[in-house]
Amino acid sequence: MNSKKKTAAIAVAAVFACGALAGCDSLTVRNLAVDYARTVATVNIGTSAAFQDADGEFAAYKDVADLLVGTSEITKRELVMSFLSSGSTLVQSYGLSVEQAFDYLLDSLIQRASLVQYAKAYLVKNGDADGKTYTTDGLKAAVDAVDTDAKKEAAGLEYFLTAPERDKAKYDLRVAINDAIDSQEQTLIKLSDAHDHTADSDVRTTPTGADTVSEDFYDTDYRIYTGRETNLGTYEKLEGSTVATRKEAYNRFVEGLFSGDQLKKGENSADLENTDYFANQLIAQYESAIINKLEEKFRHDATVELSAVTSGEQSWAAKLFQEAVDNQKAEFSSDKSAFEDAFNSISDTSYVFAPYDRGYGYVLNILLPFSTLQTEELGSFTGDLGDAKGGKYAARARLLEKVKATDQRETWFTGHNDYSYKADEYYGKGAEGRDNYLFFENSLEKSDDVLGEGDTVVRSAQYEKIKNYLGMYSYNGKVIRDEDGDVEKFEPNYIGIDGFLDEMKGYMQYASAQKEINGLTFDVTQAVPADYFTRENFYNSDGEVDYDAFIYESGKLGYFEGNKYNPDNIFVEGKPENVAFSVMNELSFAYNTDTAGLNSYLGYMISPYQTSYMKEFEHAAQVAVQNGAGSYVVVPTDYGWHIIYCTFSFMDVEEGASAFTFDQSQAEGGENELENSFSWNFFEQLKSANVDAKVSSLRSDVLATYAEDCSEKFEYVYRDLLSL
Repeated sequence: MNSKKKTAAIAVAAVFACGALAGCDSLTVRNLAVDYARTVATVNIGTSAAFQDADGEFAAYKDVADLLVGTSEITKRELVMSFLSSGSTLVQSYGLSVEQAFDYLLDSLIQRASLVQYAKAYLVKNGDADGKTYTTDGLKAAVDAVDTDAKKEAAGLEYFLTAPERDKAKYDLRVAINDAIDSQEQTLIKLSDAHDHTADSDVRTTPTGADTVSEDFYDTDYRIYTGRETNLGTYEKLEGSTVATRKEAYNRFVEGLFSGDQLKKGENSADLENTDYFANQLIAQYESAIINKLEEKFRHDATVELSAVTSGEQSWAAKLFQEAVDNQKAEFSSDKSAFEDAFNSISDTSYVFAPYDRGYGYVLNILLPFSTLQTEELGSFTGDLGDAKGGKYAARARLLEKVKATDQRETWFTGHNDYSYKADEYYGKGAEGRDNYLFFENSLEKSDDVLGEGDTVVRSAQYEKIKNYLGMYSYNGKVIRDEDGDVEKFEPNYIGIDGFLDEMKGYMQYASAQKEINGLTFDVTQAVPADYFTRENFYNSDGEVDYDAFIYESGKLGYFEGNKYNPDNIFVEGKPENVAFSVMNELSFAYNTDTAGLNSYLGYMISPYQTSYMKEFEHAAQVAVQNGAGSYVVVPTDYGWHIIYCTFSFMDVEEGASAFTFDQSQAEGGENELENSFSWNFFEQLKSANVDAKVSSLRSDVLATYAEDCSEKFEYVYRDLLSL
């Protein structure tokens, strides 16, 4: 199974043939190597006023500026590689001329060098976000411990990085190289019929974050795969890969390096990690890591400012929260359109605290549909017998009794990624005709670091955990496999509306026990009417449609902490509100044919006023919202059965109060930190809106101060490139 990668972007120099710029005879290659080694620009922020003036930011380091920042030389090769990586995008997508593209890319390389130099000086002066300190004496010792210029350059960067940060940089570089070789190999692989899969476009939507590798993940055992290695760590071979296809792909990759003079004659191409190419690329990774370290320090300091309590009263974040609440109360109480626009767009970074009307809320909708034949049959009816208004409600009720739903997750077995695994504990254990298959084993629990000797980290926590997804509801049916383990066929269990409700209630109680919550059980407030499938009249005494008559069953979960639903906890793992939401969300992935509702934030926004929804659904959803979060209503439309579950309702909020409360102690770094609580998420949103803006501003200030004034370009060296 190939997991989704969520690693940081890696800038590996493009592999190219020298014929792209010149002929490929030996003299040309030799001349190309000499030409590409020439310097096109230099950068040295040690010449700036920050070092040279008595009141400059780094005046204390004037005498050690050469050691601390030195002079960075940008070569013609770096400029060409940068152009081959992104020049075509700049020219074709952004309309730049070739000359403008080269100028832009050279400026970017100068800015990068300026940031690296500034980061080293800043970290020595101020320390990093974790409180670690650095000294020029320590830097000198690290540089003096090695003998060549190349090693000294690397040592001068490594000094600022922890062992895990260096391991992460090396892992990221190995991943980038493997990705480049993978792209070559993919063109060589011919998939046989034995490897046919459901097309990705036809695979059922998976929960957000499923099988996603953490962006901080690294594996020291991960290796570049040349076709010869057997121990590759967490590298996953391409499907259909053979030793022959991998060796051929690797050889093509290496040929590109030789033709671009990135590998030198005499270097062992079979041992790529002991070449100058790898060393140079690793230096680039170290530079990226140091820039990230600088920005993390900026971010840390700005976050401290955001969370600091002023005058013994409130933190800046708490004041911003109260301002947002007051502003919304003033605006939304009288502007329905503005409220609905905001409420319809709520997310972890956009909250609504004050409603226009307390009848607004959100619901999950699980649709168990009519079959194609049932839909055709319903459409053929001209009206119920004796119904003067031509309604089809009684005829539809007869069809509803025959609706059968099945588990929709079959393509999670048959896609290119087989997400299934056999579990020991799961809901449905012991049920006839039901296997023990669950999904997304990697993503159900937060993975831990894998430690080696001396508690060194061999592999960092690999997978992100899926949010709002319990992950213990087994596939409802049997999976028949052939002798090779491939799926031969499915034998799903067919369930009607009563069967689904039994599953819903049973799984909720199972989840309650698993999470040690005392009693997430359903309180049925309206049981199924005895004459539901035989009723003939669906109108009230005024001759209007009686939408209450369509409600099959309704109820509410019988337990929350203090028996009161707390919207602050909707996303907090283990809280009753989140366990209930996670159960309904997982059942939606299992059965729902309304795929637009999958991976929605809280479901569909419901208004207490007239909407564009089908009337039966609109009324039932409004009833669910009126009854508060945790309520459910079962109702039909001409599409089939709808199981409507309220995830959020302003009816749970007292008149005039805020829908949420902010507690600084629950935010990141607080003494009662509660991940994914409202306070935690709101603080993250403030950091995104305020801290990131400040970091961007600080970064811009650094570039404005140093990049142009402390650099020199040698256009005559790269003038020949501008006419390409």
